[in-house]
Amino acid sequence: MGSMNFRNSALSTLRHGVSTVALLTAVAAPAYAQDMAAPQVADTAAEPAAQDPQAAAEPAAPEPADQSAPIVVTGTLFRNSNASSISPVTVLSSETLLRANITTAQDAIRSVSADSAGSISTGFRNGFSAGGAAVSLRGLGVSSTVVLIDGLRSANFPLNDDGHNAYVDLNSIPFSIVDRIEVLKDGASSTYGADAIGGVVNLISKKNVQGIEGSVQGGTTEHGDGARYRATLTAGFGDYQEKGFNFYVNGEYTYDGYITNNSRGYPFNTLDLSPSGLLDRNRNDDNLTTPNPQAVVTRVTQSDLNNPLAGQVGAPLTNQYQLLNPNACPYGTFTVNTAAAQGTGCKHNIPDEYSIIQPKQQRYSTTARLTARLSDNLEMFASGSYSHSEVSIMGTPSGIRQTQPFGGSAALASSSPGIVLPMYICASGQNCATAADRRLNPNNPYAVAGADPSRSAARIFYLFGDIPAGSFRYVDVFRTTAGISGDLGSGFKFRLNGVYARDNFAVTQRGFINIQGLLNAINTGSYNFVNPEQNTAAVRNQISPERTTPSYSTVATIGGSLLKSVMSLPGGDLNVGAGFQIRRETLMNRNQNADLSYYALNTSSAQGRQTVTAGFFEIDAPFLKTVDLNVSGRYDHYSQGYSHFSPKVGVKFNPLEEVAFRATYSQGFRAPTFAEYNPASSYSGFSSYTPIPSFVAAHPGNPAYSGTYNIGSGATGNPDILPENSQSITIGTMLRPTRWFNVTVDYYNIKKSNLIVSGPLRADAIKAYYGQTTAAAGCAALAAVGPGYACNVIDAPDPVNPNALPRLLVFNVPYVNANYQVSSGIDMQATANIRFSDNVRLVSRVDVTRVLRLDLVTPAGVVQKYAGTLGPYELSSGGGTPRIRGNWQNALEVGKFSLTATTYYVGRIKQVAADEISPDPITKQIDLSCSHTLAPIASAADAEKFCYIRPFIYVDLNAGVKVNDQFRFFVNVQNLTNARAPLASGAYTSNPNYLSSWHYAGLVGRNFSAGANFSF
Repeated sequence: MGSMNFRNSALSTLRHGVSTVALLTAVAAPAYAQDMAAPQVADTAAEPAAQDPQAAAEPAAPEPADQSAPIVVTGTLFRNSNASSISPVTVLSSETLLRANITTAQDAIRSVSADSAGSISTGFRNGFSAGGAAVSLRGLGVSSTVVLIDGLRSANFPLNDDGHNAYVDLNSIPFSIVDRIEVLKDGASSTYGADAIGGVVNLISKKNVQGIEGSVQGGTTEHGDGARYRATLTAGFGDYQEKGFNFYVNGEYTYDGYITNNSRGYPFNTLDLSPSGLLDRNRNDDNLTTPNPQAVVTRVTQSDLNNPLAGQVGAPLTNQYQLLNPNACPYGTFTVNTAAAQGTGCKHNIPDEYSIIQPKQQRYSTTARLTARLSDNLEMFASGSYSHSEVSIMGTPSGIRQTQPFGGSAALASSSPGIVLPMYICASGQNCATAADRRLNPNNPYAVAGADPSRSAARIFYLFGDIPAGSFRYVDVFRTTAGISGDLGSGFKFRLNGVYARDNFAVTQRGFINIQGLLNAINTGSYNFVNPEQNTAAVRNQISPERTTPSYSTVATIGGSLLKSVMSLPGGDLNVGAGFQIRRETLMNRNQNADLSYYALNTSSAQGRQTVTAGFFEIDAPFLKTVDLNVSGRYDHYSQGYSHFSPKVGVKFNPLEEVAFRATYSQGFRAPTFAEYNPASSYSGFSSYTPIPSFVAAHPGNPAYSGTYNIGSGATGNPDILPENSQSITIGTMLRPTRWFNVTVDYYNIKKSNLIVSGPLRADAIKAYYGQTTAAAGCAALAAVGPGYACNVIDAPDPVNPNALPRLLVFNVPYVNANYQVSSGIDMQATANIRFSDNVRLVSRVDVTRVLRLDLVTPAGVVQKYAGTLGPYELSSGGGTPRIRGNWQNALEVGKFSLTATTYYVGRIKQVAADEISPDPITKQIDLSCSHTLAPIASAADAEKFCYIRPFIYVDLNAGVKVNDQFRFFVNVQNLTNARAPLASGAYTSNPNYLSSWHYAGLVGRNFSAGANFSF
């Protein structure tokens, strides 16, 4: 199918008036026609037909053929060779994406079935990358996929995913100027250098715009929330062919509104899954010591009357707990009557009251591009763009009981032994028991005249519901590029280009508790815990002032190549090319809590700078009409001192016009990120953990110790870390038995060695700790797991069971080069393009990826198998690795009317995770049976019943009508059948009972929008 005969046949079909329909929706698949002279084939076919500028669009309103600038063909230096069909490449054009109503780079790229474990969606509202979006081809992580714009790199998002994985934020890329997207789905380090292990995503801009074109669109969900508005406008002038230049300016605006967990109801708004036969993990309606927005107190001693953190260790003086304001329970009350605790509290369902599924986000951008012909043999381009993205996230209010900031003194912990309200308060907040202006604390019901101040403190359990929590994030991306290319004569052609990009990022954290502000407010009595709604803005700001932290990243690159057709071979020209690249990268991701003045505020940071110099070559040799051999290589040297050579060999065999075979072998590498190698960088992150039965049994009478909680881990950069190395193989076949039907099947196998991971023995370390009965013994056992593992923060003793093993809260882990990781699977695409008459055409296609293996092998030789499970639980935010993803898309065009329906499928996922299970100490095998389900089962007998997350299927429908050459109107219904996301009870509790990575459409629900495209 890579032969010239096939290419001519495809172009012939276009020239006979085949109009473009939405051949692709949210999934990359084979296509035969795309507008604006975009590539005519996707990942099954030969070279992009954009190499023939006469490849037509719709005859009623043909788009100008793009001959204005060098055509980027992802994965090869040569524009006019068969080399572009040797590697699997998926191509999506702006027109086909428009017909399917895909309007963001995130939606386009994440829909590619090769995007797998570790990808980031905008719906992921927690953690480092909240509001960002990134692609993880083949499940190898966002730092193993290179994202390019016009073949050139851009600056990475200043915050690393999981604290150490670098990526380009897809949401920062202006989308309305994208002419097409090419997704190279095999290793490409030989061309693009580090990080291209999983593949390359190349977003290619429009080069020639004349007149005015734009779009408007608006919509909302069936629930009336999640409103979305979008407007674009592009104005260009100058005909490159006739006048030798083209210049255009573009503007784009997008707005997305909030979607709350409350609006979607059960089970996505609660931790109580008892209606489904699972455990009730909501402790806010049955446990007096779980913090709620109405304070509960119990009487304790206070050893230092000036220090609210000096409450008594162990059981309180009384087992009586009381509400400070019994008349302020908006959702009713609950009563506890046990030997350990007696009293009444206010019922709450925190996820329902505070959590969101989708943040509010708005983005706007402007882009300008000039393309000019300097002479008959020289052309140049220059572009500049600015994009601004804002993300507003609402979160759960902070609790008053907190561990010390990561790296801070244990004496700062308000949970150990437990923060208290003193008997006396005064204006200065110091020595109030003897101060002249002392008065009894109105927040402390035990403050009675004549009582002993040291025995009349009130230990408090409280959630600051009157102080809104969340964050506001913005990203400004500045990017400029320029280049020149031409013909030097004697068969030599050259390209020289450069890019500079800078990401300015700032996050404003809201609702985090300032330690000194809290202590002062308690000692002076300025904060009203009885009636928090009466607190002034000044008092709230004293306790929780906003904290804004700026960061930035930059990239500057200059590179060039020299190409020559050396001689003619039976299959075509022998092409040889070589080039160079110099790249400078910097990162300054500042610590948001550098002064350790806030509870719970993240202390991760990363910084560094490096210079990368590289040289590369490529040879394409079509020895026969049926055989094409391509060889390439690249040598990269990093200023840190390490170097790497990345070779690649590809071959295509075309024995018949209807049949072609292809194969590639490549070696690549991923350089350590600044967070991974620079000791000045540090990482701290948290993930869910459910205590083992023996621990729960040791804490009777306190249900807070039976539920899931977060364990933190921290690491610093390791200067001895080595780059990851990879070996990649693809083997595929391309079949086209008729002009209207084609099929491609590709097998891929990628092995990454020297895998850089943080804490690969994390599960073993946690198991070691909880296998002991005392904190000292637990920490010793944890440290014995391996170098770099150590306890960092241990929880306060259980007030009800002070002699029982306390919880492990934070422990240190190392960055290490683990043994290796293997990702393998099969991609299959099939397209039927059937023309019933001159005005009626149907395109039906299937695109499926089946993951055969996604395995991590630890340094101890333990194989962690992730395919089809919730693993890697730590690195995918509990999103897991679906074994099967795909879609079936049908597009019907009748005259000027088009109707596109796409059915999406995500296979079932087993609720186990190898990185959460300790291996057998003898066999080193990990038991992935349902007995290790992460679902909160009530008994072992329920393990099989709740072991799997059911498959998820939904349908999108898009209809459009072209009124005339200037206007096209469309309506879109996403999730037509209103399919609900399946219950994922093993997911992170921060995303209660759902997987945002794979089931997001089932959370949003049915979604309507309408709009128009126009051009003049």
